[in-house]
Amino acid sequence: MELAKSFEPGDIERRWYEFWNQKDYFRPSMDANAPSFAIQLPPPNVTGVLHMGHAFNQTIMDGLTRYHRMKGYNTVWVPGTDHAGIATQIVVERQLAEQGKNRHELGRDAFINKVWDWKAHSGSTITSQMRRVGASVDWSREYFTMDDKMSTAVVEVFVRLFEQGLIYRGKRLVNWDPKLGTAVSDLEVVSEEEDGFMWHIRYPVVGSDESVVVATTRPETLLGDVAVAINPTDERYQHLLGKQLELPLTGRTIPVIADDYVDAAFGTGFVKITPAHDFNDYQVGKRHNTPLINVMDLEARILAKADVFAFDGSSTSQIDLPAAYAGLDRVDARKQIVADLQTAGLLVEVKPHKLMVPRGDRTGSIIEPLLTDQWFVAMQKVGEGDATGKSITQKAIDAVESGEVRFIPENWVNTYNQWMNNIQDWCISRQLWWGHQIPAWYDEEGNVYVARTEAEAQAKAGGKTLRRDDDVLDTWFSSALVPFSSLGWPAQTPELDAFVPSGVLVTGYEIIFFWVARMIMMTTHFTGKVPFRDVYIHGIVRDHEGKKMSKSEGNVIDPVDLIDGVALDKLLEKRTTGLRRPEKAPQIAKETEKLFPEGIPAYGADALRFSMASYATLGRNVNFDFKRCEGYRNFCNKMWNATRFVMMNVEGKDCGQDESLPLEYSFVDQWIIGLLQQAEAEMTTALDTYRFDMAAQIMYEFIWNEYCDWYVELAKVQIQKGNEAQQRATRRTLVRVLEVALRLTHPLMPFITEELWQTVAPLANAKKTDSIMVSSWPVAAPEKISAEANARMASFKEMVNAVRNLRAEMNLTSKAPLFIETNDASQADFIPYLMLVAKVSEGEIVAALPEGDAPVAISGNSRLMLKVEIDKAAETARLTKEITKVETELGKLTAKLEKPGYTDKAPAHLVERDKAQLADFTEKLEKLKTQLAKLG
Repeated sequence: MELAKSFEPGDIERRWYEFWNQKDYFRPSMDANAPSFAIQLPPPNVTGVLHMGHAFNQTIMDGLTRYHRMKGYNTVWVPGTDHAGIATQIVVERQLAEQGKNRHELGRDAFINKVWDWKAHSGSTITSQMRRVGASVDWSREYFTMDDKMSTAVVEVFVRLFEQGLIYRGKRLVNWDPKLGTAVSDLEVVSEEEDGFMWHIRYPVVGSDESVVVATTRPETLLGDVAVAINPTDERYQHLLGKQLELPLTGRTIPVIADDYVDAAFGTGFVKITPAHDFNDYQVGKRHNTPLINVMDLEARILAKADVFAFDGSSTSQIDLPAAYAGLDRVDARKQIVADLQTAGLLVEVKPHKLMVPRGDRTGSIIEPLLTDQWFVAMQKVGEGDATGKSITQKAIDAVESGEVRFIPENWVNTYNQWMNNIQDWCISRQLWWGHQIPAWYDEEGNVYVARTEAEAQAKAGGKTLRRDDDVLDTWFSSALVPFSSLGWPAQTPELDAFVPSGVLVTGYEIIFFWVARMIMMTTHFTGKVPFRDVYIHGIVRDHEGKKMSKSEGNVIDPVDLIDGVALDKLLEKRTTGLRRPEKAPQIAKETEKLFPEGIPAYGADALRFSMASYATLGRNVNFDFKRCEGYRNFCNKMWNATRFVMMNVEGKDCGQDESLPLEYSFVDQWIIGLLQQAEAEMTTALDTYRFDMAAQIMYEFIWNEYCDWYVELAKVQIQKGNEAQQRATRRTLVRVLEVALRLTHPLMPFITEELWQTVAPLANAKKTDSIMVSSWPVAAPEKISAEANARMASFKEMVNAVRNLRAEMNLTSKAPLFIETNDASQADFIPYLMLVAKVSEGEIVAALPEGDAPVAISGNSRLMLKVEIDKAAETARLTKEITKVETELGKLTAKLEKPGYTDKAPAHLVERDKAQLADFTEKLEKLKTQLAKLG
């Protein structure tokens, strides 16, 4: 197979990915005798497109998958997409709005059909893009979280948890998005600092001339106040405990209570308690068993009548709210209430105030803490009939504490435990139409029947007329089941036995609680096994200045653009569309033109993947600089050109396939063979410990610095001047080392390594399979490491550098003869190589250097002289400079060794190293002074 003159990744990538897929190489072997390794893809939103974070974690996941597949593991990477309830419903609702329609006009069934139509037409874009990155996932196992098999698992889990008393329906405070009309999770709430005000309001003490001043950023919620709290240790206000206050504008009175939540040193020391509209107040109210007064409807408008609830969710009464505010939006109500407070003389002052405002990440609407009827999972309760006697939370805590689940880096265990030890019951219902509809039905009296099917519910209800719950489940509920639902549960499948637990979960820290913890909870509860052994937590990919990448900020880099390239005009259009602040478009355009004056060239998937791997330092955020892709595209070119050179020198010739023929290895051959063994061992360790940054560094240094820059060049000497046994050994080494290096690099750069391996492997007698991805992972053979060859190569490199330094300092452009003064006769072997790489015209080993003014350099225990006419003044200056440098180093070492206590307290090997360096510097200094003396 002949290689093209230059590396063009586009065609190679498409051709090999299709080949792998058609050959079913992505499927597991299901060999019961092989160890198993599985990875679950964090299911991206069906609405999503590939971004840099995906490219980063998919590089890691695919690298691990390919590595274990090559090691002979029964390997699977399970792909899927998430139905993304809120995001997907919003997309389709916007499409309807453009047509002048809304979902309520269509009705639920027709709307759901519209969503399925959209999913079929536009969904799964991200999975097609994954192919471009080279993700070797088992596409035959691809799931969608609302597939029938996944839905069956969701319903089964819900019913079982309900039957165990772990799912219940109740009235609780939740994050409510008034624009969406649904509860949302904390992850869907973005809190940002905004300019606001702090209103100071006077609350008169009943039956007294005294009053208290309460500061608030939300005066509209005072309609739902149930108390004013002080700190129990605040001596200023102890006399007010138990007193009643007049609640402004309402005609109600509320008590003064004491609670540690109040910071006596902050503000006035008084805090209004509104448990139905504030999460912190909710906890205070619960401790004091106050009522909860809900003053807003689901669209965040003030009610005419407010329901009063107890903390068990029961309605105790109803009260009238001031008619002046009924029906007003909360923002308008705030303005009116503030005006009325001022008129009543109860507004003490208004101060500008910076505050964190929670907004829905999809709508931008301010999130309202609101009392609503929702379904919850009890996180601290032990399920009925559970023989372990542990809650699902405790099981998940134990899994990490016991070491069954490891976090990498380990410091994330603290974050996990902090969340788990402060966990609240999980609100799993959403007021949407797109999602898994809750399997609960109600009769006319409001009794609930939870069942797997409507027929089962009817049977439980005795044939009564039933109405199904309109709510759907939180998206995180179904994704929490992925480790086992994607493998066929509740059926007991071979995949469940083989791939639970999976080997590792690769994810970002922001969803440790929302997804990672919940997978551990659900999997341990329903299978008795942990979902995964390791959790590899990676950082966030940011732009080159460390800013978070965001389409609204105009600093996004599309990874596919780095693979295929993109013209500047198209790039400008991408970066200036959809900005949060459109007025920044000119500035963003200017910055983009500066960064990418000609657009982005096509770097290819391998260069992108290698860049991502090189950035994967444990737990650290990534400041992505596209120029690194440029560097690794050059690395691809280096590999390509080196392989073409090797092929030109070995193709059609004896490469040592016949083991019976003699082989005579040079010290250079032995050195690179030994270095390869080190690379094999180091790569295995790096991938076993998730150090992809080290893996990238190992292969870059071995292939570019050692194999290409040194060995390929030096091999020319053996090939051109050696006897048959020497040539055979060198050709064999050239192809075999390259073939192994390609296998070692394959998990990081799958496409170029496959293309090159197909050419190299037959010559290396290593093509035992049709593809590199199912070839065996190299195993180090330490016995092949030659200490003698390593020492000789180190000496040779030092000599080359010494000669090159001499040439550079003397500005030599032509070749010159070299004399080597040494007692080591074996250095004669260096001469042919020096003639090739150090521009030496000839070389000679001598007992003593000739007399004369020619420059001399020290290399180990050898002295080197280039026989040329020299400029005495320049050589004197050079030697003087070198002597000064050596004397400085000698002084530092002497001071270090003479420092009191150093030789007694420092590790022995460090002291010995310093003493050896001292002797080397002393000897070198004597030789340099001798050379200087010769110049007069």
